[in-house]
Amino acid sequence: MADLVSEFVTWMEALPPLWAYCIVFLIAYGENVVPPIPGDLIVVFGGYLAGLGQLNLVVVIMLSTLGGALGFMSMYGIGYWLGEAVLRPDRLTWLPQGQFEKAQRWIRRWGYGVVAANRFLSGARSVISLTVGVARMSPWATAWWCTFSAAVWTALIAYAGYAVGDNWRVVVEYLRLYGRFVLGLLVLIALAVAVRASWQRSRRDEPPARPPDM
Repeated sequence: MADLVSEFVTWMEALPPLWAYCIVFLIAYGENVVPPIPGDLIVVFGGYLAGLGQLNLVVVIMLSTLGGALGFMSMYGIGYWLGEAVLRPDRLTWLPQGQFEKAQRWIRRWGYGVVAANRFLSGARSVISLTVGVARMSPWATAWWCTFSAAVWTALIAYAGYAVGDNWRVVVEYLRLYGRFVLGLLVLIALAVAVRASWQRSRRDEPPARPPDM
């Protein structure tokens, strides 16, 4: 996999700017539809190419934002159209099915805050967009918040690639570690919420204490 990525970025580095911009847009879009696509890596690399003067940093950020937002809304549309059918195990099998319930809990608890944070929740972006669609949340509010999220995230990582130059791969490695940390943190939060809910149910089910006999 590492060799494939290395060959891809070497190939992309040799492309004319117009085609490199197209790749940045398409990868940013495709990452939301097929999660294994390394969207963040290409955005960081686009920032690096901007640092070399081959691309324009603002254009890289704009295209990455647009691609990410359109990809999110595409999956939102699929969720809106298919409804609860997307939760069937024989549908969209390339997505992490176990995360749908988690995303539903997040949305019930935090609403559009989950959409605003989706770009920072590595590994759950596609699941969130589908779940928001299934929940029939407002398309206009969803479009606004997913675009905001994409703009902030891509600006940060594109600028990181721009700033560190030849060390752009270090940024990618930190992003990978960040993704693992976020995933672990979300699992701990989900466990804490489940334990708290179970404890509250057990307290409600306890019979009322009887007064002492006189």
